[in-house]
Amino acid sequence: MEHGSSQQAANPPTVSEHNSSEPTFSEDSENARKPNKAHGGARQGAGRKPDPMTEPSTVVRLPLSAVAPVRDFVTALKRKRQLNALDPVGDILQSVAPEQASRLALPLFSSKVSAGLPSPADNHVDKRLDTNEYLVERPGSTFFVTIQGRSMIDVGLMPGDKAVVDRSRVAAIGDIVMAMLDGEFTIKTLSRKKDGTLRLLPANSSGEYPAIDISPEASFEIWGVVTGSFRKF
Repeated sequence: MEHGSSQQAANPPTVSEHNSSEPTFSEDSENARKPNKAHGGARQGAGRKPDPMTEPSTVVRLPLSAVAPVRDFVTALKRKRQLNALDPVGDILQSVAPEQASRLALPLFSSKVSAGLPSPADNHVDKRLDTNEYLVERPGSTFFVTIQGRSMIDVGLMPGDKAVVDRSRVAAIGDIVMAMLDGEFTIKTLSRKKDGTLRLLPANSSGEYPAIDISPEASFEIWGVVTGSFRKF
């Protein structure tokens, strides 16, 4: 009796993309593939649990030559989506306090202002306040930026506010910084994970703005430390 022989063709690699993690790549081979064993039906609750916070994923079979380009594309797409959540700042204003800035010292009353009726007897002038001196410690390295978005409202940085940024200060963990990440400016709190990875943290309890981990491949630079802010009604 003539016995037929069959050879199982090697399957191309599979790409599994997930919105919440890096894409994973695997290759099937003759040694790795084994016939399925019957188990009498699927067990209740078995299998990967759906994540309601991510979009659906799919499996795509690709030739080996396409694995690297697809991996790069998916990684870049994920990075682009992350950058869209930066909530960037507005245009940088020119240095607002040159070395020879004009002085304007206005009266500063020592009594605190409440929402009740004023007490003229307590409202005496304690000293005079120059706003340049109050807001700017190092005039030659200080500039203003306009806040856009609501990612830092929990620390009082509201849309339209002017943030005071000092480029000469060395940023420390916990400082509010103005940073450039992959060509985009943003203002966030500088933090560090247990593994040493730097993070940019928002200050918005709504959960709308995610923390941003700074990957080794990212173009990242701290432009300065935010030392204050002000607004005009």
